[in-house]
Parts: sequence; structure tokens; C-alpha cells
Amino acid sequence: MKIERVDVTTQNVDIDAAFNISTRISKPGPPQRVAGMTLGIVEMTSNAPHGGEVHPDGDEFLHVISGRVEVTGDSSPEGIVLNAGDSCIVRANEWHKVNVLEPTRLLHITPGPHGDHRPLPTEAE
Repeated sequence: MKIERVDVTTQNVDIDAAFNISTRISKPGPPQRVAGMTLGIVEMTSNAPHGGEVHPDGDEFLHVISGRVEVTGDSSPEGIVLNAGDSCIVRANEWHKVNVLEPTRLLHITPGPHGDHRPLPTEAE
């Protein structure tokens, strides 16, 4: 079949450098990084279990389907609030964090395969 149904609430969608698309079952925690882009929808009820993340391979796109978050970064620590229907682009190499202001359904398009995260202050002690 040349057309297949995809449930992005349970599957990640990976787009490789040749623009081929594959799917895989979503797992808890940060998405597995691929050489290309990963599209996913995540339910967020609390802040990420890290002190920020970075994507050196390209820009990340975030879109709030429902809920409310604040996105902060090293270049803009005051952050921006995104409500349902709002989107933002986090530029490559910008350390950033998504803080949940109310339970949120978030669509992300995340570049890979490289990236890193900062430990929470309690992890570093």
C-alpha cells in the first residue's frame, strides 16, 4: 500500500536526509535521535527531567496543540509563553528548556542525530 495511516500520538515520525519517512513506537523519555528530523506529539504534565537541551544539527520547531508552556533559552532567559495554537523555532545550538505552565500537548520537529542535555541541579550535586 502506498498510503499508510500513522498515529503520531503513539509513534514518532522520522525523516531522513533523503526525505524518506519511517515510523517507530514512541517511548518515554527523550526521543531517539536520528540523522534527519523527528516529528512527534508529546503530552507534557511536568517539566522535562533535565536542565535544558541543545540541537546542533539544525533548528527545532515547537507547536502547542493544547495547554501552555514557557520556552526559555540561553539567549532569552526571560522566555516566551506559548498558548494553544502558538509555535516557535529554537535555532540550532541554542540551549533551551520547555517549562510546563499547564498540561500541554506539544508537537515537535527535532533535528538529529546529535544533541545534549544539561543535568538538573540535583543531579550535579
